[in-house]
Amino acid sequence: MAQKPMTKTQLVATLAERADLDKKTAAAALDALTGIVTETVAEGGAVTLHGLGKFYCRERPERMVRNPATGEQIKKEADRVVKVTVAKALKDSVNE
Repeated sequence: MAQKPMTKTQLVATLAERADLDKKTAAAALDALTGIVTETVAEGGAVTLHGLGKFYCRERPERMVRNPATGEQIKKEADRVVKVTVAKALKDSVNE
């Protein structure tokens, strides 16, 4: 049976416990990490977190898409999407 996803509050509490920090410091560190990754990827860069994966931005070209409700073909403009490549270490730990 699948577990519920870990919330930010639970993540902060676990981080504080494992790093021997108070929750306020752990929350600030997590927010700073999130901000750094967001800013770097938004600028077109990439961030690799050893053991987790690589976060990066990819350009998608202009293309034709179909509206599933009407079946109408629509031209979709070029855009950028965030991609995550999961690290081999994380994949291997899940399949042990």
